[in-house]
Amino acid sequence: MQHMREFAYIAAMGAGHDHSHADARVSRMVLAAGILSIFFVVELTTALAINSIALLADAGHMLTDLVAMFMGLTAVLMARRGSTSPSRTYGWHRAEVFTAVANAVLLLGVAAFILYEAVERLGDAPEVPGVPLIVVALVGLAANAAVVLLLRSHSKSSLAVKGAYMEVLADTLGSIGVLIAGIVTVTTGWPYADVVVAVLVALWVLPRAISLARSALRILSESSPSHIDVDELRTALGSVEGVTEVHDLHVWTLVPGKDMVTAHLTSRREAALVLDDARAVLTARGLDHSTVQVEPPDAAADCECETS
Repeated sequence: MQHMREFAYIAAMGAGHDHSHADARVSRMVLAAGILSIFFVVELTTALAINSIALLADAGHMLTDLVAMFMGLTAVLMARRGSTSPSRTYGWHRAEVFTAVANAVLLLGVAAFILYEAVERLGDAPEVPGVPLIVVALVGLAANAAVVLLLRSHSKSSLAVKGAYMEVLADTLGSIGVLIAGIVTVTTGWPYADVVVAVLVALWVLPRAISLARSALRILSESSPSHIDVDELRTALGSVEGVTEVHDLHVWTLVPGKDMVTAHLTSRREAALVLDDARAVLTARGLDHSTVQVEPPDAAADCECETS
């Protein structure tokens, strides 16, 4: 429509800040992966040597930590690299979300395997020496604590890092459980301490894996972010001076920390002034990645637009 006046405002974060933030993530994840790799070898070797299902459960979870770390590294590097393809205008940011789904599936698989093995040992628990459990658990606590400190500051801004961080955090509690099993075994000789701890670790992991999967699938389905009240946002935009209608309002998340919004505003007021006020409304709600189109009343009548 030739008579339509359209104005767009697009806000984006600085590329330099994004790259420096990604560099910090990469260096910390590489260091964390090195720490976990060394401890995984120690824990798996000890678990097989003394036939401990609790250590095996913790080693299995440690393996998912490693896989999560390497997949997270790949996702972060791909997101930083971006894409020059016209068919991929958002680059590789969603790689982090797919990584989170894969991490959740791995966690669920490990938990199911440990529960199965624990049931198999009921009534016939093997003798497991307690001292090796205590020693390996203490080393594991030190390794996990170091990795948690490395990843904590980036776990809120990246779903890939969050997945790895959650797994390492769960594994820290697993090491505490193994330590308790070792102490109980040494002091009482009870043969089921190892099995009980393995089951508790598996049950602790399950809801967290489901939560991680739910967060990732919410983003992939392009649902509105849970912290954004879309009805309230529509009302706030409609309250901007001169705006008579708000339509084609869509809010979704690209990756954690990057919520996106598009909106069409019908107004007789000067478009530049409406855009300034609309930008203030969106910025106040943390919606900096925005596209707002201002249309005259007759344009809205001619346009076949969604009202969702």
